[in-house]
Amino acid sequence: MATVGGVMAERIPRTITGWASGTFLGGLTPSAAGELLGLCARRRYPAGGAILREGSIGSHVVLLESGFVKVTTAVDGLATLLGIRMPGELIGEIGALTRTPRNATVTACGVVQVGLIPRPLFEDFLRRYPDTSTLVMATIARKLTWANRRRSDFAAFPAHIRLARLLVEIAEVCGRHHPDGRIEIAVPLSQPELAAMIAIARATVGKALHELRSRGLIGTAYRRIVILHPEGLARVADGVG
Repeated sequence: MATVGGVMAERIPRTITGWASGTFLGGLTPSAAGELLGLCARRRYPAGGAILREGSIGSHVVLLESGFVKVTTAVDGLATLLGIRMPGELIGEIGALTRTPRNATVTACGVVQVGLIPRPLFEDFLRRYPDTSTLVMATIARKLTWANRRRSDFAAFPAHIRLARLLVEIAEVCGRHHPDGRIEIAVPLSQPELAAMIAIARATVGKALHELRSRGLIGTAYRRIVILHPEGLARVADGVG
C-alpha cells in the first residue's frame, strides 16, 4: 500500500490500452505511458466522490484511467460546471506543479479509477521525457481553448445553438453510441449545470432543451440526455439547421 496526497491506495499493474488520441496518455508512446502508469498509486471513487477539492493544497497529479469526471468551480456560492474529462486525461497538474491551491473541484460521474502521482515523481518523469512537457502545455491549452470557445459562443449564438454546440462536444467526449445511431451522453447533467456551461438562465436552458426535443433531435429524462439525430444536432450547432 502507498500513501499519495493523504490517500491510501494499492499499487497495481495496468495494461496499456488505446487511449483517445486527444488525451494526455494518448499522446505518450506506449513505453512512456506504461512507465508513468507504473508510478501511480490507484484509487477508485464512487459516483459523487470528490477527487480534488477547490482551494485545497495538493502535491499530486491525477491520471483518469476509467470513467468520467466533472470539473466545477464555485461562483457566487454555486457550483459552475467547467467541463467533463475522459479516460486518459491529466487532472490537477496546474495546482501540483505551481504549488498553488486547486482551482476547481473534480467529482466522479459514476465509478472511476484514477492514478495518483506525487509531484516529485511526476517532475522527474518530465525531466526524463522532455517532450512530455509539451503535452502538459497542450493539455492546459486545450482546456483554455474550450473555455474561450464557450465565451465566444455566448455573444455569437442564441441559446438553442449554444446548447447544441455544447451537447455535440460533450457527446464527442463521453457519448455511448447505439446501433440505431443514437448517442447517449454517459454523464448525468442537470439543467443548472447545462445553463452554467453556456451562461444562460435555467429557464432559458429549459426552453432550449424543449426546442431541440420538439425537433426530434434529443430525448431527455432526469439528468439524462440522448441525442436522437446526431447529424441534425450537428447542423443546428453549425447554425444551419
